[in-house]
Amino acid sequence: MLNPVWLHTFKTLVDVGHFTKTSDKLFMTQPGVSQHIQKLEAACGHNLLIRYNKTFELTEQGRQVYNYAQQLLINENALLDSLNIDDPYQGEIKLACSGSLALSLFPKLLELQKQNPTLVVHLEVAPNHKILNEVQSSNIDLGIVTHKPQESFFEIDKLGVESLCLVLPKDHQNKPITAAQLSSLGMIRHPDADHYLSLYLHRCGEKNWQDIEIEKIKTVSYINQLSQILLPIAKGMGFTVLPQSAVDSFYLADEVTIHNPTNRVTESLYCIGKRHKQKPKRITMILEHLQQWISD
Repeated sequence: MLNPVWLHTFKTLVDVGHFTKTSDKLFMTQPGVSQHIQKLEAACGHNLLIRYNKTFELTEQGRQVYNYAQQLLINENALLDSLNIDDPYQGEIKLACSGSLALSLFPKLLELQKQNPTLVVHLEVAPNHKILNEVQSSNIDLGIVTHKPQESFFEIDKLGVESLCLVLPKDHQNKPITAAQLSSLGMIRHPDADHYLSLYLHRCGEKNWQDIEIEKIKTVSYINQLSQILLPIAKGMGFTVLPQSAVDSFYLADEVTIHNPTNRVTESLYCIGKRHKQKPKRITMILEHLQQWISD
């Protein structure tokens, strides 16, 4: 790396055009200026000046080094200016959430970016454990999870709740559903299917559903592509449990039906950030938007 002090002396010399005037401007001795130039030339491995009488001309290498020194100054000034800017609608925001929630949030984030072109949003789909690790490692700014983590590691804001839906073929609409019917239908499994179903069976308030042994329910199909999980059900095959946002985003939502349980089943949604990490205004802004979008 070239010594920035030598570069500054060299740039000043070229701008002023005289060794003595440069030494006066930099409050240095003339031999000190010459020494800086010599050291810079040695570091570059090329002569930067052609000296004659009391003046000089730049070599081709000297011109390139001068341009480099100019750009460094421009970059430094731009950096110092940017340190004074904390615009809530400018800069990069990195978020992570579940796939089902991403289906709901991504269009809203795109609209926010469209309205604010200097805002850049990265949205990553990830499971809870990965989101926790990524926030703790400062790889993402905010994550949305369904389990409240330790407050000693994270700043936590509760965003609200999301309903879990038991989704069935359309011909089961407005009909009572029994545990035996669920077993007969079989399950469309996906990576979170057993977890969601376990919550649903224990919270929905339906008689005897807590006694259903999930591992004994036959698997009709398995898929890990979120947008396709409900497709077999739209064709009359099986059942599954998904968050409301995933059901709402399904392009054949009219071809399936949602069971109306005795008790509404929900999961809490928490927005987490790294504890003690400074929050620029854009992070506060996006958190406010997330709270509004999810509460709606």
